[in-house]
Amino acid sequence: MAGGTVPLSADLTEPPDPIGLVLFAHGSGSNRHSPRNTYVADALQESGLATLLVDLLTVDEARRDVLTATYRFDIALLCDRLTAAVEYARTLTDRPIGLFGASTGAAAALMTAARRPHLVAAIVSRGGRPDLAGPALRLVRAPTLLIVGGADTTVVKLNRRAFQELTARPCELRIVPGAGHLFEEPGALDTVVRYTVEWFQHHFTER
Repeated sequence: MAGGTVPLSADLTEPPDPIGLVLFAHGSGSNRHSPRNTYVADALQESGLATLLVDLLTVDEARRDVLTATYRFDIALLCDRLTAAVEYARTLTDRPIGLFGASTGAAAALMTAARRPHLVAAIVSRGGRPDLAGPALRLVRAPTLLIVGGADTTVVKLNRRAFQELTARPCELRIVPGAGHLFEEPGALDTVVRYTVEWFQHHFTER
């Protein structure tokens, strides 16, 4: 698929008669093969949602980013790519479209939702940096769920601040007790999965 004028790699999985489609915006130093995001994507598919896992960087950009971190905090670039991916997704389905963003990908998801409010039906951020979306937070209209690990104290503070700026309704901040940034603790990622599935199912089916 194309992210503007740049070809991007993506994996689309569709269960029979999906109730909606969720695009994944990966975070700092990650890609569509992230074991955490594929774990969440598998659960969404089992729950009747289609998923589109997109690499927002080209192969060359990703290699450069590993060495220099040049692109992972370029939220404007990630947003441009994700916006193009959402517009492409609309050509694939007439069902609701949601965004699942991790780390810096969460900021790109929120900025994309602010830019294309008619296309984005719901958003989930996992261990995200919504603060990096800046003024766009006040323009987000899609129901937004922020999920943060309780032990990820710096990111908890950043999410609390961003939560105060968000005008989306409904908007919730849920903290997973004892979980770190990667939700590697026993049961932590399963909690993320449960929250995510419930959020998208509810906000897709009530439309």
